[in-house]
Amino acid sequence: MTAKDATAAKGIFVNNRWSPAASGRTLPVIAPAEGSTFTQIAAGDTEDVNRAVAAARAALETGAWGRLTATERGRLLTRLAQKVADHAEDLALTEARDTGKPMKQARNDMIATARYFEYFGGAADKAHGESIPFLNGYFAFTERVPHGVTGHIIPWNYPAQMFGRTIAPALAMGNAVVMKPAEDACLTPLRLAALAAEAGFPEGALNIVTGLGEEAGAALSSHRDIDFLSFTGSPEVGTLIQTAAARNHIGCTLELGGKSPHVIFADADLDFAIPVIANTMVQNAGQTCSAGSRVIIERAIFDKVAALLAERFALLTAGTPEMDLELGPVINAAQKRRIEGFFERAERDRIPVLGEGKIAPGVPKNAFFVAPRVYGPAPRDHELSCKEVFGPVLTLLTFEDEADAVRLANATDYGLMAAVWSTNGGRALRVARRIKAGQVYVNAFGAGGGIELPFGGMKKSGHGREKGFAALHDMSQLRTTIIKHD
Repeated sequence: MTAKDATAAKGIFVNNRWSPAASGRTLPVIAPAEGSTFTQIAAGDTEDVNRAVAAARAALETGAWGRLTATERGRLLTRLAQKVADHAEDLALTEARDTGKPMKQARNDMIATARYFEYFGGAADKAHGESIPFLNGYFAFTERVPHGVTGHIIPWNYPAQMFGRTIAPALAMGNAVVMKPAEDACLTPLRLAALAAEAGFPEGALNIVTGLGEEAGAALSSHRDIDFLSFTGSPEVGTLIQTAAARNHIGCTLELGGKSPHVIFADADLDFAIPVIANTMVQNAGQTCSAGSRVIIERAIFDKVAALLAERFALLTAGTPEMDLELGPVINAAQKRRIEGFFERAERDRIPVLGEGKIAPGVPKNAFFVAPRVYGPAPRDHELSCKEVFGPVLTLLTFEDEADAVRLANATDYGLMAAVWSTNGGRALRVARRIKAGQVYVNAFGAGGGIELPFGGMKKSGHGREKGFAALHDMSQLRTTIIKHD
């Protein structure tokens, strides 16, 4: 797989220019579908982060970026959206090789990435304040203003989409940004940064430092001149990010994963539900925070639903990006071993495997493929029922009645997404409103939801909201001005 100019820029991106890491060190980039190194990225550290933050601060306070109107910022974002659309195929090729995902999924990711910049480009000049009735002789009003310099640490599962999801609203609100992408997959964010410069973004508005989380990521999250942090990743690292933010008395948006349930009642439309549940579960090889990895089934129809899902999973095949099958490999050897550990413990605990997909013949022997599996029925307290596997693994459980369904849906530390399947509208709405999750579907499920829909977690899935107009609020702060005129 090749992509024109897609991997040309692999350094530190500061002030619209590329440079090697200050230390001169690099990190290997391994293709998950090949199991081998195909390029290198710069291994940035504290010195590189300091330079990037200084550039962002200068862009705000003395540079062209801080002088742009909201309308002008919106036009730049819209221009970048068109650049992404124009280069979508090359970006998809890069994304597919870097993450291992099938080409059709990588192409869909580029459509979504362009949409983020299109949506927030149109919204940039529409984040209004309001006037407040106050004392006679005074005029009071509020306005949305940028935090200042925002730090963004994104994961490896959707690098291009995550770039758009967190960067677009931050730039729309006038922040200058510094991003640390995941070292396992960051080539598309680097290419998108180059496209932003081509689109006309001023120096310092957008800066990217690649490197290890414990070096570049730690330096960014603890930097004293960062005004707000955004992080998507594990709860464990999220705790470190939030602690670093607290030490500097700044806010943060955290999205920390999930164990999202599908609640299926006996009257559900299974012909529609089953394909949705299976397809969204294996999207990105199950490496999706919002994956519906628990299927909670009314006991009366458990055997029927289990058979249908087992049949569906048996038809799934994992392969290389150019094979363009239902799923690709997982991101790296460590993630493959982690998932296989769940398999080994499930076998030890005698959790039945109801259905299993295949790995396509002819894939490289050193690649990181995992065949998708359906387990069930699983005990409610088993790790397959409670912990995020982050792989193509579906766990089936049973419930007795509506109250039991709600209790089981809420029986994890997470609260990111959920779905309720029932043709009884009153019951579906009752249950949906009792589930503790940031986004709940009824008779539908879209992993992560649309660009327009506020997205974020409850409980240990994190806090704050991305996507939709709510993201503009998270990426800004409210200022109140009071004028005495009499």
